[in-house]
Amino acid sequence: MRRIAISLSASVAISLLANVLLAATSPVHAAGCAFAAQGDGHVAAILDARTFRLQDGREIRLAGIEPITSEKTSANRSAALSAILNGRDVIVRADDDTPDRYGREPAFVFLASPENSSSETLVQRELLLQGEALVSASVTDKECAGVLMEAEAAARQTKRGVWADPAVIKNTESTGDILAGIGQFMLVEGKVLSVRQAGATTYLNFGRNWTRDFAVTISRRMLPLFEAAGIALKSLENRRIRVRGWIEARGGPRMEVLRVGQVEVLGGN
Repeated sequence: MRRIAISLSASVAISLLANVLLAATSPVHAAGCAFAAQGDGHVAAILDARTFRLQDGREIRLAGIEPITSEKTSANRSAALSAILNGRDVIVRADDDTPDRYGREPAFVFLASPENSSSETLVQRELLLQGEALVSASVTDKECAGVLMEAEAAARQTKRGVWADPAVIKNTESTGDILAGIGQFMLVEGKVLSVRQAGATTYLNFGRNWTRDFAVTISRRMLPLFEAAGIALKSLENRRIRVRGWIEARGGPRMEVLRVGQVEVLGGN
């Protein structure tokens, strides 16, 4: 019976992995991040790892992802985007077309398909599947976030692109590695040692020395959102979690959580 149980468990695990990979490699429809269309255009130039210019002069910034920062990818970080977009016609989608302070329009971008408009390819998803980007902490639409996180997970499981390097996700016990990324977007993983409230802020502590060890900060206004998502912060004690966001230095390295989606509760303790 024990041998049969093990075989069944392995079979289920293989089936689940196959389903994830199948979903990751199947065509994506615009419904994944189907925001309002803000026009279309022809890509004239790639400006950096997630910014390009259209022939009409508009500069588009890919929303929902962050470029990967590492010594191994810094030499030619725009190559992946260029391979996907250079000379292509695209459809730009976003809640609105308000540019950022640099004049760039943040948007979700789809490769136009002249044969079948229902099979538009989401550029952000393609970069994530190749392991050439990380899901940002700014995606608020649940369905869109699900599409992006699924693509990132598929690349991580198959060790594509940057995921061939296990150091992409920082360990909370390696404080020096995290401190080296002050001001950078980072994924950090570890076991929550304690959850403490101080004034209007909740701290997820990963070490005993608050002036040195890594901690996540969550403001009081975020608590109802975590509760609505079925996550009681106190229940995270002694659980392994993965967090994504910008690293700050406040005594030790800190990461502020502004979206529930920045926190992933991992299996096991």
